[in-house]
Amino acid sequence: MQYLVGLDVGTTSTRTLIIDSNGKLISSCIKEYPMHTPKPGWAEQDPDDWWEAAVYTIKGAISSGDIKPQDIAAIGLTGQMHGSVFIDRKGSIIRPALLWCDQRTAPQCEKIYDIFGYEGFIKLSHNKALAGFTAPKILWLAENEPQNYKKIYKLLLPKDYIRYKLSGEFFTEVTDASGTILMDIEKRDWSEEILKGLDIDRAILPDMFESIELSSFVSEEAAKLTGLIKGTPIAGGGGDQPAGAVGSGIVKEGIVSDSLGTSGVVFTTTDDPVYDEQGRLHSFCHSVPGKWNLMGVTLSASGSFKWYADKFGPSREIKEKNPQIPDYALLDKQAEIVKEGSEGLIFLPYLTGERTPYADPNARGVFFGISYVHTQDHFVRSILEGVAFSQLDCLNLIRGLDVKPDRVIFFGGGAKSRLWSQMMSDVFELEISTLKIEEGPAYGAALIAAVGAKLYSSIEEVCEKTIEQKEVFKPDPEKSRIYRKYYEIYKDLYKDLKKDFKRLEEV
Repeated sequence: MQYLVGLDVGTTSTRTLIIDSNGKLISSCIKEYPMHTPKPGWAEQDPDDWWEAAVYTIKGAISSGDIKPQDIAAIGLTGQMHGSVFIDRKGSIIRPALLWCDQRTAPQCEKIYDIFGYEGFIKLSHNKALAGFTAPKILWLAENEPQNYKKIYKLLLPKDYIRYKLSGEFFTEVTDASGTILMDIEKRDWSEEILKGLDIDRAILPDMFESIELSSFVSEEAAKLTGLIKGTPIAGGGGDQPAGAVGSGIVKEGIVSDSLGTSGVVFTTTDDPVYDEQGRLHSFCHSVPGKWNLMGVTLSASGSFKWYADKFGPSREIKEKNPQIPDYALLDKQAEIVKEGSEGLIFLPYLTGERTPYADPNARGVFFGISYVHTQDHFVRSILEGVAFSQLDCLNLIRGLDVKPDRVIFFGGGAKSRLWSQMMSDVFELEISTLKIEEGPAYGAALIAAVGAKLYSSIEEVCEKTIEQKEVFKPDPEKSRIYRKYYEIYKDLYKDLKKDFKRLEEV
């Protein structure tokens, strides 16, 4: 039996899993690490924390699965997108990596528009210049830490730093490179026009492959550290969202995925490089060669739920009634007590600014409509509903580009909640399916590696033969009617508060 490794460099942890050639999960291992916020709106990590976690989890997955390393056919890498790892000529890290949720680069985004024009840049890159993306991070470093900027030999994305540590090679692939906004999306290569306009040296960027291509091989040094065999091939892989889409079968037009992790992402495949002329959706290359994708992002999706769980937790009453149930399940029980619409309590999930449809780093979370009737139970349910509304914002933008999905695949931490799954179906007014194997981006990365290793002829084939649906949720017409009314109010709240968000930031 041959095996495939999928490794996901997440925001809070790295996870490595191993599957067999039929897609069956054999083993997995996870290791957490911290995120640092030296100033409000800043988000950084030490890339060596990722590498330490990668070594630990690779060894752990091999050991717990009782896998012979020589039977591993290939490795697929995935991870958080847009992060910037600055490397010097000695291969050392110059400074902590700036992450996807870092909001410090708003002035640099404005500079990009000054150079190319607002509409001009969207037409050129198929995307807005957003604070979380990679290109403005490079400009920020040049303007604020010029001594570090001069040291740059290579710029790497998070998963590609792990590739470098595994192989000694500097490479990336088309999906993660798309999120730098330094690409010509249609040509699936770096954009000479954007690089010239921003005065960024092409030499600092890694060479680019398609996701399924075998880009590098495990070095002798990395083999000793991880337990892998020297020469084990490493596929290009993909950013966490395209890889997660592969892992859930979103590889053809007509199907949408909704991934609720720390962020929430509505994702669909397109046969052509379609883009929103206002740049409200991300238009990137897909892990499927010759395919593209559209996605909208809520920055604080399950992250909003986790914030509440960490800061407040379940109510004392629900704990006393259900002492044996874990906290997150208890919060679900609290939300179940409340009717649709949370009796007029509406939540805006903008805890770290927002991306879609409002690219606004100043946006903040809001509970609107609080009255004496509201309890802790209402606040919990309103968070779930507010995130669902924010994901509907994304879906409606996709629909506006004449992409007409007929069903949604739901995965990520949020999909573990049957309440949230049904709620998403009611809000979307679409059938929603969960998956039998719901292992997220790491699983998709392993499937990509299986194609790279020639165990399957294409990503479409490997998905067809390995991915199965688990449960189907159908919308309740009456609940959908109620949610439509609250959604109309939800949509107006950001517009009403936009100026106040900016005023708050300036205090």
